Amino acid sequence: MRWLMSLGERTRPDVPRYAECPAPGQARALALVDDFGQLLFVLREWRQVYGEELTAWAGQVQADDISTLPAELIAAWEWEGDVIRLDTERGGYVRVSDYRDMPERPSVNARAGTGPQLWTTTP
Repeated sequence: MRWLMSLGERTRPDVPRYAECPAPGQARALALVDDFGQLLFVLREWRQVYGEELTAWAGQVQADDISTLPAELIAAWEWEGDVIRLDTERGGYVRVSDYRDMPERPSVNARAGTGPQLWTTTP
């Protein structure tokens, strides 16, 4: 099992903490790493590219190559990809919200993008 992380989209200025969870093929950025802790390093890089405060969604997946994710993985992500939310905050902090044991997860919508920027920790 590996960790897949999708860059969230904050689309509601009236609700600053709201962030949509794009499907892997629709996200501006996507990361596939071996260990949850590596997601924090990716977030640090994303902060430099996308700004100080951002939201990402992560979940464990069975995948070997980020550029060719299986269709069933993408379909499952669209249904339940929002299991762990990571919010970067000023000062370098990351707030982690784990929704894996919640019967109802936050409502999110996929949003079309121009294609993901792919990030991985393996060659």
